Amino acid sequence: MSSVSPSLVNENARTPKRVFPPLYKSRGDASVDRLAFFHVLERLKTQKRTGWIDHNIPNPESISDHMYRMAILALCASDPDLDTNKCVLMCLVHDLAEAQVGDITPREGISKADKQKLETEAMDNFVHEMLHSSPAALRIHALWKEYEDGETKEARFVKGELLAEEKMIYFSSRVDLDRFEMATQAIEYESAHGAALQPFFDSSIPKIQHPEVKSWGNDLMNERRIATDRNDEHS
Repeated sequence: MSSVSPSLVNENARTPKRVFPPLYKSRGDASVDRLAFFHVLERLKTQKRTGWIDHNIPNPESISDHMYRMAILALCASDPDLDTNKCVLMCLVHDLAEAQVGDITPREGISKADKQKLETEAMDNFVHEMLHSSPAALRIHALWKEYEDGETKEARFVKGELLAEEKMIYFSSRVDLDRFEMATQAIEYESAHGAALQPFFDSSIPKIQHPEVKSWGNDLMNERRIATDRNDEHS
């Protein structure tokens, strides 16, 4: 199995070109192919999230860092109408395709349709070539597909209710837990590095739809205001 991770090549500083590793080809041995899948998960641990890199955050979080906190956030939800276990599992698989394609952002010039195609191909490769369409593989794929479709109450909680106008904007549909997790990370980077990250708050907190996550967002913004006032007093 190739250990090459998806990466950005700066042929042009303004429009870097993403290079994808080749899709895995089954060796015909289930144990070998399964281990290949386990190893490809390392890419989620080592790849840094593109948005933070673009804002020059030192040692930014990885994709798996982000997914792990999302899963814990889902575990903290108290909505009795939700299957919390499903939400947790959905958080753990929602960015799984990024092990193959990376954390693609709009500035890279990859259309939404092409991004979806790349991610679908990646998931199919994991499920069929690496995991031989096993029950576990099909369960992973079903959770990912449910998340992508965004139709069940659990998917809407994790993925977020899309506003009608958002459906027309490329990559604007951050997810409710994703939005909150991103804002939480942004406030931590502001505190640690003195970074100016207002766009991350503008694109997340006001768009959260689920009442409980919205209340978490309000608490987070209150915490940020207190920290800002404290910093102003000492400046």
